Amino acid sequence: MHDRWARTRRTLWAHVQTFRPYTLCYPVLVGVAGAGVTGEAGRAEFVIAGFGTAFGWLAAHYLGDYFDRELDRVAKPQRPIPSGRLAPGTALACGIGLAVAATALLTWANFRALPLVVVALSGVIAYSWFCKAKGLSGNLVRGLITATAFLIGAMVAAPLPGWTALGLSLVFLLHDTASNLVGTMRDVDGDRAAGYRSVPVQRGQRYAARLSVLLYASAIGIAALGLTLPHRTGYPVLLAVAGCAGLIAVLPLLWLAPTLSQARALRAHEVLVAERLVLAAAILALTVPVVPVVALLLPVLVFSVWTQAAMRSRHEIAEKEALPT
Repeated sequence: MHDRWARTRRTLWAHVQTFRPYTLCYPVLVGVAGAGVTGEAGRAEFVIAGFGTAFGWLAAHYLGDYFDRELDRVAKPQRPIPSGRLAPGTALACGIGLAVAATALLTWANFRALPLVVVALSGVIAYSWFCKAKGLSGNLVRGLITATAFLIGAMVAAPLPGWTALGLSLVFLLHDTASNLVGTMRDVDGDRAAGYRSVPVQRGQRYAARLSVLLYASAIGIAALGLTLPHRTGYPVLLAVAGCAGLIAVLPLLWLAPTLSQARALRAHEVLVAERLVLAAAILALTVPVVPVVALLLPVLVFSVWTQAAMRSRHEIAEKEALPT
């Protein structure tokens, strides 16, 4: 009985690690922000947009880990699949099940969103299956997935996303491309060993750092153009907080690049994982009063930072190199 309970706990923990709880609040906020920017969302639309994008995000984690299992055997053997704690078939089944759930929920809300749902899920598969190994195209696909999730959230509340949502989707496209690029700076040794041609593997860490800063600054610049639209007072405040936090994360990479350690790159990405919550909340605050936005942001930010500190280094870096927590 004790052995059976120990195996069950081990399996459950493997699923929790695959969930990556420290990232889960982000797609919820992205979907909710998409619904909010239309100005037509009610409580039901916010809930559907949040849950629909969360299901799709979880599907991406399972499918990504399934397709990345050979890379992870080389670079991250401590992860659930290569460590033997989660069977590849189980990860594939969970990923497909969650993708079906996301598709059903979001197309029930608006059947016109089906093409975008297909694009997002196809991007998930394309990213892990072959784009991730091809350099900048992989980073761009990763950004496209989040931008599409934002537009899907808008279509939960409106028949079509509208020009404002289309413009703001570029913020998420550029931001998550930059964030994903910073992630490859953390993984450069493992990517090189596995034959993945990421930007830092092909062009070096300094080039990757410059490109990530350019992409990030472009994302904030486009978001700043939202100040020309009718907006609530929380928008510029939260946008300024997000921009400052993001620049604190990416700017040091410019001079640290030649000797950038895996641990230091991970810390920069950890800041971006928290910062992007503030950025999504800022987009939501374009049309929603700041008090409920902050009331939503604070608990998810605390949860994300806490779970990231407790779990992430062991998930991303092998035990012998893991950061102290």
